[in-house]
Amino acid sequence: MGVKVYKYKGVNAEGKKVEGDIEGKDLRHARRQLRRMNIKIKDIQEPSVLDVDLGMLMVDLGLASAFGREELNRFTKQLATLLNAGVPIMDSMEMLAKQEKNPSLKVTIKKICELVGEGKALHEAMSAQDGFDKLYCSLVKAGESAGILDGILEKLSEFMEKQEAIKKKVKSAMTYPSIVLVIGIAVTWGLMVFVVPQFVDILKESNQEIPAVTQFVIDFSNFMQEYTLAMGAILFVAGIIFFKWKKTESGKKIWDRTIMNSPIFGNLIIKGALAGFTRTLSTMLSAGVPLIDSLDICIDTIDNTKIARDILTVRKGVEKGQSITDPLGRIRYFPPLVNQMVKVGESTGNLDQMLLKVSDVFELETEEAVEGMTKLIEPIILVGLGGVIGTVMIAMYLPIFMSAGGA
Repeated sequence: MGVKVYKYKGVNAEGKKVEGDIEGKDLRHARRQLRRMNIKIKDIQEPSVLDVDLGMLMVDLGLASAFGREELNRFTKQLATLLNAGVPIMDSMEMLAKQEKNPSLKVTIKKICELVGEGKALHEAMSAQDGFDKLYCSLVKAGESAGILDGILEKLSEFMEKQEAIKKKVKSAMTYPSIVLVIGIAVTWGLMVFVVPQFVDILKESNQEIPAVTQFVIDFSNFMQEYTLAMGAILFVAGIIFFKWKKTESGKKIWDRTIMNSPIFGNLIIKGALAGFTRTLSTMLSAGVPLIDSLDICIDTIDNTKIARDILTVRKGVEKGQSITDPLGRIRYFPPLVNQMVKVGESTGNLDQMLLKVSDVFELETEEAVEGMTKLIEPIILVGLGGVIGTVMIAMYLPIFMSAGGA
């Protein structure tokens, strides 16, 4: 059952008349909360239909979308600010719940408040909710244990901002080539379905001999006109099958290995994953989380199964007493220079700081890889589409030029 907002009137402990709103699972829960606040209830009313929060109703019905990383990062930053200002954690959470606009996050914060109010630790309450991953909860746990929760939340917010910044750069870099490709495919389809048939009628009237390239374009145009719907249906079904296959354990392993070895995307995938790994490990170590536990969390947060398996090998080596640089050095795509930087950090006792510098290096290289990939893909798409459209136009006009030349 969702939380409702009840309107009440009463008298407080000082004998003054008070009125306002109180949230509760039901009327009984709302009355109990008012009694805890030492308010003698004179009148309390259930919310009317007009008072219903549509967003909360959507959550209750299971129709509201889950909150994303951007909303979670905003919540983290605001909580860190309130805690740093000396506001108690329960008061901070209640304030954030009241002002939160995202219905899903609002409900989640309220659930966390309830669990914390029942005596659970903040990280335990968060781990019981969707949207708070193992990394997030582990850092909160470390912050609670060390009494530096506000500082840890600030680090966590910076970490999420860095991650989102990289994702946005990759998406923005791929937007233009994607738009050009879609427009190019649409233009090619339009030529084949609407323009080429007009030329075919002209060629039939002229009884001209049709060159091989022109005949090929005509045959392809006929195929597109006849089988466009069937091809669309096949591609749609194939896409569904592919995405379902990619979610299976074996499918994801094959896909991750394939994409890592691809000439265009491979370098970007590797640099991005290593940037995330080193920044995550640095954040965990700086929060006081043991190296083995930190590596476990890194393995869980790495999306690529091949890289996660290699980091698991590193973790096993460290567990056996090896230096972290020994197993890292055996990973073929891990740069030797970066491994030396990690080695220096480990020997000087500043591994977390050195890993932070390494993550900056990887993030810079990821940005360069994105720019390089964009510069490579754009001309390939433009030349390819230009070649297709040019071939179609030449094939259609060639018989006309030949007829004019023969005349």
